[in-house]
Amino acid sequence: MRVHILGSAAGGGFPQWNCNCVNCAGLRTGSLRAKARTQCSVAVSADGSHWSLLNASPDLRAQVFSFPELLPTSLVRGSAIDAVLLSDAELDHITGLLSLRESQPVRLYCTSLVFDWVFASNPVFSALNSPDRFRVTTTEDRKAETIGSGLGFEAIFVSGKVPTYVKTPPANYDGAVVAYKLIDSSTGSSLLYVPAIREIDERFIAAAAECDCLMFDGSFWSENEMELRGAGTRTASAMGHIPISGAGGSLARLRDLQIRKVYTHINNTNPILDEDSAERRAVEKAGWEVAEDGMDFTV
Repeated sequence: MRVHILGSAAGGGFPQWNCNCVNCAGLRTGSLRAKARTQCSVAVSADGSHWSLLNASPDLRAQVFSFPELLPTSLVRGSAIDAVLLSDAELDHITGLLSLRESQPVRLYCTSLVFDWVFASNPVFSALNSPDRFRVTTTEDRKAETIGSGLGFEAIFVSGKVPTYVKTPPANYDGAVVAYKLIDSSTGSSLLYVPAIREIDERFIAAAAECDCLMFDGSFWSENEMELRGAGTRTASAMGHIPISGAGGSLARLRDLQIRKVYTHINNTNPILDEDSAERRAVEKAGWEVAEDGMDFTV
């Protein structure tokens, strides 16, 4: 399957419009060796003609223009976007759906909990909940689904958080956050995509070990990164993300995986964005790649 990274930053992008942290200021002035990034979304295709999006970021319109394979070809109106898979209900993962409202019907996959938060409880997004815009299928934990055109997937429930706009969180929020395993039916190759996860358990490690490539939550280098960068006081775990560093971080927990590993969903404060930083060297030495917009590869 072909994988094209439309956006690789966390919410707000990089540089973030209202942030003057050392990363954002350095990129603007040219003193930091780094690349600008839009908010996280990935396009995947098994046949090169029909594309599925993993999340729909607020930057989706610009991302579509950056990747002509998604644009209309022979028809007056149309798109190669065939489906959208939502990993959660966070605003930076769903608001791009509004940019798809003029399109032909698009298949949309999400958990029942995410559907309730996005469509059932929200008057803006509920206007999109019609068969001529989105044909919604709710997913279950580790249930195999077929998207079509040679692509299938499994949704794997993982540890996460409830969106801050949900004022009455449920007692049980299994399905609030999922990892998607995309499977090419002709080759059997697979990609595991998880842009947000708060804790790695053995079940997740076992699922990742079955795949050829892992695109993983690289939001924060450290648990207290926001405070260290002077950008806030919330911790990584409070925002639903496991940090990269530390004994319980993803670098240590996933070190034994002998597959292709790519950090994505990178927050603007994360030092790995600095291509000359010690943190960037540490992840690359450990065998990880750092996603950037426009990165294109085959699994």
